[in-house]
Amino acid sequence: MSNDEQLTPASLTALRARFEAQSRKAQAYYAVMHEIKGVVGNDDAANAWMNAPLEAFDKQTPAQLVAADREHEVLDHIRTRKAKPAK
Repeated sequence: MSNDEQLTPASLTALRARFEAQSRKAQAYYAVMHEIKGVVGNDDAANAWMNAPLEAFDKQTPAQLVAADREHEVLDHIRTRKAKPAK
């Protein structure tokens, strides 16, 4: 958009919607990272887990599921892991 163009109400609404969608995705990613960090112990391990293809998700990564608005599945999986006693 150049300086000469006016921001229309429709384009402002579209921009706001896109920002809100990105904000929701970022919040979901943060929530999952926070939850898995509690299991694996640190940010580096949590990041590695988020980007590793997992059998539980048909070889998709948790990050891919979060990006597809499926963070609840990932959170449920993490909570199941936390509930199991360590071997």
